Order: sequence, then C-alpha cells, then structure tokens
Amino acid sequence: MGTLQSSPAPTEYCDLSEKTGFSFEQIAVLHKRFKQLSHDEDVLRRDHFSEIPDLASNPIRAEIIEAFFDQRNFSKNGKGKVEEIGFEEFLVVMSHFRPPSQHMTNEQRENVRKEKLRFLFNMHDTDNDGTITLEEYRHVVEELLSRSGALEKETAKSIADAAMLEVASISVGHMEPDEFYEGITFDHFLKLLAGFEIDSKMSIHFLNMDTITLCK
Repeated sequence: MGTLQSSPAPTEYCDLSEKTGFSFEQIAVLHKRFKQLSHDEDVLRRDHFSEIPDLASNPIRAEIIEAFFDQRNFSKNGKGKVEEIGFEEFLVVMSHFRPPSQHMTNEQRENVRKEKLRFLFNMHDTDNDGTITLEEYRHVVEELLSRSGALEKETAKSIADAAMLEVASISVGHMEPDEFYEGITFDHFLKLLAGFEIDSKMSIHFLNMDTITLCK
C-alpha cells in the first residue's frame, strides 16, 4: 500500500506521474482532494466515500466504491479487497478515468482502452472468477449508453436489454445441450464492446471534479 505522507515530494511526483500519466499539477490537485476526503488522514476507507453527497444517488455507487479497494485495480496480479488505501492507490485507480493523451500512438490508445475496459469488467466481476453474467453485461451497456447524454434512460435500457438477449442467443446457441453457460469472459467482453466509445463515458464527477477537464 502507498506510503506517501502529507504532501508528496518532487521525487515521488516523478514516480507517480510516470505510473499514472498525471502531470505534477494534476497530482497536486488530486492530493488535495484526497486529504479533504480522508479528513487529513493518510488513508481512505469506505466510510469516507459514503460521505460524498453526489455519490449517494449514483446507481452503481457500491461498485464505484469497491473499485477503489479492489487490488486488481492498482496492484499487478493483485487479488482480493483491502480495508484502506493510500494516495498512490487512489491515484492509480483515478488514472483509469483519464482520457488518452493526444500524443499517444494508436497502439498506446488501444492499450489504454483495454485497461479501461478491464477496470470496468472488474467492477462487475465481483467474485473475481473471470466472468460476468448476462445481466451484469446488460447493466454495463445501459450505463455506457446513459452516460452519453444522447439517449433517454428508458431508451438506453431497451438497447441494453436487446444487447443482452443478442449475446445470450449467440452464446447459448453455440453450446451443446449438456454444456453449462459460465458467463462472459474478458476477451468476449472486449469483442462485444468493440464499437463503444469509452473515453468520454469513464469520468468521475462525484469527487467535486471532472476528470475529463482535470486531465486535459
């Protein structure tokens, strides 16, 4: 777990910037917000997130909070949940919401997109078994469509329902009678969401900051 105390030093800024892609200025802004959320402590716990008014009305509030404590999102080969996180873990999780830099190559952009989708997949793969259910997939599609702002909630829900049924017909239709449907894997998830524009939809507003604006 991160060991940063009070305000990060310049050397730590370099390490964090290289690890997350945030500039020194962005790291300073996020560190200030971290200290506000933690009441000036060096760690964040779930109850700190529970105090954020804008998050209370978010339909995937529980999934968002758990994402910050899921070791898969900030530690290589990490498994399981932790009870508290330091600033470094907070920053790494926040980096999943950064829009890609304009100077990235196509390969780098694709890697960033894959990381974002892995993060999204992990949010719904709550038991860490490497699969999500059809209903969870429907929920992902509905959330992505709703965040675009171009569709009404009910329209997004109808499209998501249709997407779920389409996946079900394809997946189950190719199965043998004695096979058991185990769910959607991450590779399948990547293919299913190949046409979705993910960058503008993965942003955080509940921290009293807009990551799309912050990370430009």
